[in-house]
Amino acid sequence: MDQNVLNALAEITREKNIDRDIIIESLEAGLQSAARKKLGTEANIDARVDTETGSMVIEQVKTVVVEIDDPDTDISLEEAQIEFGDEVEVGDEVRWELPIENFGRNAILVAKQILVQKVREAERAQVFEEYKDRVNEIIVGTVQQIDRGNVLVNLGRTEALMPYREQIRGEKLHQGKTVRAFITEVLDSAKGPQVILSRSHPGFLKSLFEQEVPEIQEGIVQIKAVAREPGTRSKIAVISNDDRVDPVGSCVGMKGSRVQAVTRELAGERVDIVPWSAEASLLIGRALSPAIVSNIILHRERGEATVVVNEDQLSKAIGKEGKNVRLAAKLTEWKIDLVSSREYAIRQRITDEMTMKLGEMEGVSEELAVMLEAHGILTIDQLADEALERMVEIPGLDEESADNLLATAQATRDELARMIEKAVAEEVEQEVAMERPLFDEGALDENAEPSEEAVEAAEPVPAVEGDIFEGFPEGETEDKADDEDEPKVNPFANTELDD
Repeated sequence: MDQNVLNALAEITREKNIDRDIIIESLEAGLQSAARKKLGTEANIDARVDTETGSMVIEQVKTVVVEIDDPDTDISLEEAQIEFGDEVEVGDEVRWELPIENFGRNAILVAKQILVQKVREAERAQVFEEYKDRVNEIIVGTVQQIDRGNVLVNLGRTEALMPYREQIRGEKLHQGKTVRAFITEVLDSAKGPQVILSRSHPGFLKSLFEQEVPEIQEGIVQIKAVAREPGTRSKIAVISNDDRVDPVGSCVGMKGSRVQAVTRELAGERVDIVPWSAEASLLIGRALSPAIVSNIILHRERGEATVVVNEDQLSKAIGKEGKNVRLAAKLTEWKIDLVSSREYAIRQRITDEMTMKLGEMEGVSEELAVMLEAHGILTIDQLADEALERMVEIPGLDEESADNLLATAQATRDELARMIEKAVAEEVEQEVAMERPLFDEGALDENAEPSEEAVEAAEPVPAVEGDIFEGFPEGETEDKADDEDEPKVNPFANTELDD
């Protein structure tokens, strides 16, 4: 029996991959619970398992007292001396062994239940400790089940969850498929540790490049930023710590082998690789590739950038459904205002024409304008952004008048901005309308319905006597002229062409 215990402990240790000491502690706790099931919940029980022989000893422990307060833990001096000898004194602990055979079936079932529960808790704790240090790593698993869009992935020792929002849109996963995913977090819930996976996280793209590019593993090339729209398009910015190594070429690989391997793993997701730069304007220009940028105006205090491109580059800069400019904004962490060179020129001209001087604003007298300029406030924009604490320091302004002045400046600035944008939009629309072709190519379509504007603008055709079309000799028809039986002359026949 003792050897059977050792074999059972060894099997549990091997299957669950749990430390043997933890299994023995769990068994001892189960034996204590079994003894208390028979003797009472307050009984003092000591259970031990010999790791060498496999023998199990269960003892009940009581304290020798003069007067018994709790019969489950106390024993009188007289009873103790009768049981253990006259050398027993008050305050001593006495113990006697309890045969396991006397516990009964229910008590043994309790011991088994406690053992299973302790082993399961130990296993969960071990799984949590194992995976909590693997957050932000790629792991390989097998799709076990798909439930309401969520995917359960078997990792071997545990199951992981890949929520629908963390999957690549359009990618088909089926039961039994091997899948690579990115560990985003490990939760220690009441039901056990829960590993959350993702294939749409930007870190997954970064980790894939780290696996494919040896220069990144060695620290020569570094990925500085990642912007991603899963399943469609992504951008990464890379930098090299060695001037002899091209960071973009390292990530692309020979004939694009490395980036293509990443693209295949991401279900065909297109990846743009751009060189990183600490200079914001240079990075923004690169991030908007393949479009060529004409000019970049940075508004550092607002974290915004106005990017000017030529008309023929505007669609490239925007990208399909706005993906290119959106990814560029994510990659650079700048808010990008993309405008054409024509619109920018119109906006600059209209802004100059509609600029209001500080002294022209309502509530600003000549004396107040001079004092504001003396404090470094030269424009309405500067006044609108000024702090109330500084405004009250200006002579002649109390807190109420300063607050009213700031509110007027902010309202004036907003109204000017609306007027400028409206004027710009109208002028751009006028210029576009002037550039529309005089001939409507849609008229070539026989099945196309004429527009209402075309119907209204159409003039009645005057009646003309005789045949208008005189392209064929008298007596011949168009069918005759186009007779397929007539020989056709090849003008290039028998012509020698120079190499």
